[in-house]
Amino acid sequence: MLLIQDTIVSLEILEKEFCCDLEHCKGCCCIEGDAGAPVTPEEEQQFNALLPELLPHMTKEARAVVDAQGIAYNDPSGERVLCIVNDKDCIFARTDHNGWCYCLIERLFSQQSAVSNLRSVVKKPISCHLYPIRLTQIGERVGVEYHRWDICHSSRQLGHKLHLPLYKFLREPLIRRFGQEWYDELCLTAEEWKKAQQAEGELQR
Repeated sequence: MLLIQDTIVSLEILEKEFCCDLEHCKGCCCIEGDAGAPVTPEEEQQFNALLPELLPHMTKEARAVVDAQGIAYNDPSGERVLCIVNDKDCIFARTDHNGWCYCLIERLFSQQSAVSNLRSVVKKPISCHLYPIRLTQIGERVGVEYHRWDICHSSRQLGHKLHLPLYKFLREPLIRRFGQEWYDELCLTAEEWKKAQQAEGELQR
């Protein structure tokens, strides 16, 4: 584990290689799993404000869930997460004619002509943007950990093929969550860690 400012970072964030392979998975992380994506109070407030724009594009089943439950609920651990449909699909997920899943919030964010105030709103929950990194609470510090999911097998293979470290693939969301200074410190730590690993390897030869 590494201490970066006030966070505890798993070494797997430096070790693992990863690159979303959308050609293969078609964004199925939006419609798989048994719980919704974690959301912050600020995100929940923002997404609720966007509901008038989002509802017309949501599925009939998703609109029924929102009518009955709202957009989020407390999971068994007490964490606030987005509601899901049929125990798996995110309420904000849609599937296009090619079978690709996409996030309505992110799509509307990219279409400024459709929603005039989206620049003041995050383009999707930070928990989704960071995946396969998950944030946990370790005492008073935030834990930055790697999560392994079977549906991401091809993404791990693609990351290995491209020699793309996880922390570099997730540069944008990591900076969004922790800031540029934090990310720069992580990169510097990663370089020092790599040098130490190489030196250790040479000593063992």
